[in-house]
Amino acid sequence: MKMTQRVKKILDNYESDSPGVKANLARILMQGKLGGTGRLVILPVDQGFEHGPARSFAPNPEAYDPHYHFKLAIDAGLSAYAAPLGMLEAGADTFAGQIPTILKVNSSNSLSREKEAANQAVTGSIGDALKLGCSAIGLTIYPGSDAAFDMMEEARELAEEAKSVGLAVVMWSYPRGGDLSKPGETAVDICAYAAHMAALLGAHIIKVKPPTAALELDAAKKVYESKKIPIGTMTERISHVVQSSFNGRRLVVFSGGEAKDLDGLYNEIREIRDGGGTGSIIGRNTFQRPRADALAMLDTIVKIYQGKA
Repeated sequence: MKMTQRVKKILDNYESDSPGVKANLARILMQGKLGGTGRLVILPVDQGFEHGPARSFAPNPEAYDPHYHFKLAIDAGLSAYAAPLGMLEAGADTFAGQIPTILKVNSSNSLSREKEAANQAVTGSIGDALKLGCSAIGLTIYPGSDAAFDMMEEARELAEEAKSVGLAVVMWSYPRGGDLSKPGETAVDICAYAAHMAALLGAHIIKVKPPTAALELDAAKKVYESKKIPIGTMTERISHVVQSSFNGRRLVVFSGGEAKDLDGLYNEIREIRDGGGTGSIIGRNTFQRPRADALAMLDTIVKIYQGKA
């Protein structure tokens, strides 16, 4: 497929990257129904690590099978499929070359007692990603955690190694831990800060949660109010997060979170689109539904990003 001018323009924003990295970013940006548009919809399936198998897959038992997720991402015409090592290994040969994959190289779990010092263990390597034919690695940082500095140093090392062999870097930047309140984890000032940190750490694609209108930090609140930064609507808040990601020079995708009704999800997707977000990375909202329902939902989401719904 011939690369579009839109994708070429996006790749121009990554001025220090090698042809290998740009080729892998292009693979993701040119894949599926949104290929060439500059928009992305990615399927992430790391919830078994994060939340446990029953909480993740019992609503749709077919999803216990790793092959289910490969097929779903391919048949839905998505941009990429992201998962931990074992999940990708279980379908690597059967689905080789059919969809760009992202190896999630660190993971947490709900059994951990580390709350204020929330952290993740490295569970995959750059060598694993190369062996599996991945286009990128994915990794999480927890801004606000008492372990955040260690995670950032780890992220720097993983990103440097990935880029040295031509892999792109997708960074989940999820504030939590430390003194952050639960509402503060998705407050607009914190989400924008988290996205900016990921950009500063060298992420090519940044994943954050859709921000609420809450403001967590008193010092930031004064600036938002004095400078009259518009944050009243989700579209305005998405635009601010994108602005905080090098003024739109980095790709920013937004998580789907816990399962919600379709109207609520579609409205949120429209607001992400209208705010200039790159797209969505939706896991539980996808694979916890019956396959036919998931495919129909994803088709509508694609149409929204295409401006057709």
